[in-house]
Amino acid sequence: MIQAIIFAVIAVATFAIAIPRYLKIRRNILLGKDETVVYDSGEAWKNVALVAFGQKKMFKRWIPAVFHLFIYVAFLFTQIELIEILIDGFFNQHRFFANALGGFYTLIISTIEILSLLAFVATFVFLARRNLLKTPRLSMSELDGWPKLDGNIILYLELTLLVGITCMNGADQVLQDLGAAKYTDTGDFAVTSWLGPLLFGGLSESTLIGIERFGWWLHILTVFGFILYLPISKHLHIFMAFPNTYFARQTQKGKMVNMPEVEKEVRSMMDPNAAFDESVMDEELPEFGAQDVPDMSWKNIMDAYTCTECGRCTAVCPANITGKKLSPRKIVMDIRDRATEIGEKLDSGKTEYIAEDKRTEGAVLTVDNFDDGKSLFDYITREEIHACTTCNACVEACPILINPLDPILRLRRYEILTESAGPSDWMPMFTSIENSGSVWAVSDDRDKWRDEALKG
Repeated sequence: MIQAIIFAVIAVATFAIAIPRYLKIRRNILLGKDETVVYDSGEAWKNVALVAFGQKKMFKRWIPAVFHLFIYVAFLFTQIELIEILIDGFFNQHRFFANALGGFYTLIISTIEILSLLAFVATFVFLARRNLLKTPRLSMSELDGWPKLDGNIILYLELTLLVGITCMNGADQVLQDLGAAKYTDTGDFAVTSWLGPLLFGGLSESTLIGIERFGWWLHILTVFGFILYLPISKHLHIFMAFPNTYFARQTQKGKMVNMPEVEKEVRSMMDPNAAFDESVMDEELPEFGAQDVPDMSWKNIMDAYTCTECGRCTAVCPANITGKKLSPRKIVMDIRDRATEIGEKLDSGKTEYIAEDKRTEGAVLTVDNFDDGKSLFDYITREEIHACTTCNACVEACPILINPLDPILRLRRYEILTESAGPSDWMPMFTSIENSGSVWAVSDDRDKWRDEALKG
């Protein structure tokens, strides 16, 4: 009974700490502007089933995909055993489902053990690829420091989970053979029916019970650790991949989103009467594009929190391949880091982060009056966004339908349309388009050739 009380206290404390952390992620995503995502629900659920659940796009790279599948499927099946552990913990039971399910229970646990063994192998493969083989896309500079450590931590936690399962099931199997009280016959599990006696055979009953309890607690405490850790980890994609694939754009990848402000300006140019509309003239000039997270769409920020940092986007980026500074993965990571920074500063409530022109007596810090003197351009250099060729290779490569190109375009639009800035070799083109409607600065009207052809 004491064990059940201790378990309940730890479980409740874990979720009491974790829930506010996940709500902050949601709040950070909603820092972005509203955007109505037009989608067909059938296609959206198809994306969830094939891309998020089915790992469809992972298999463009077969070797890592197969090993990732081992870990992923093991993770899904282990949730069945996790449910039983939670029930056992709260109600002081042992293998709650065993008697009710009989032989089917043996099959389920055996399947979990086989998948866990495959996951054990896959975990060492991924550790080797990151730390020994140093796969190029997993060894780039944007992963230095915390991102690299984060990638290793989750793999170490995977190994810890597997050790817990092995100790728990292995000692349990030996205790069943000894006829120990509470350890009722569950049948022979696929792996621990032979590995258990091999590791723990000949030990006393009290020692075996200690090992079994150690494995049980190690497993559940590691799971609780996962729950607390994920909000600060790239492995948040375990949850975020599903809503992100559901809300992914279903338009052609090369289609760019029009800006209503620009459309309005063009329409007024095409309609002479609109140019003298007082209501239009009195309006403040809009800001085009985005310079910071609140100017981005909420979907851009959701993409950022969904990113697995796998680097497939950067690995296929022609700008990066040819030595340019651009890395689509870094762009997405920078947006997530900046969103997190803004969220933390909003939580602080410090009035120093209120924009100077909005500092009134009693003013409360909100995203609408937030200004810390920084923007995304403090994270992402102009050189990076200029290097993008808008080829959509990064969009096509992402295994969970993230669109790194869209925020790049928003940053470029801000620089060019709001700041009237940009690379020196681009500006003559923009000036020419504005003055003559042509990319090339020519003195003749664009349609002169047509008029001459008609006369001829």
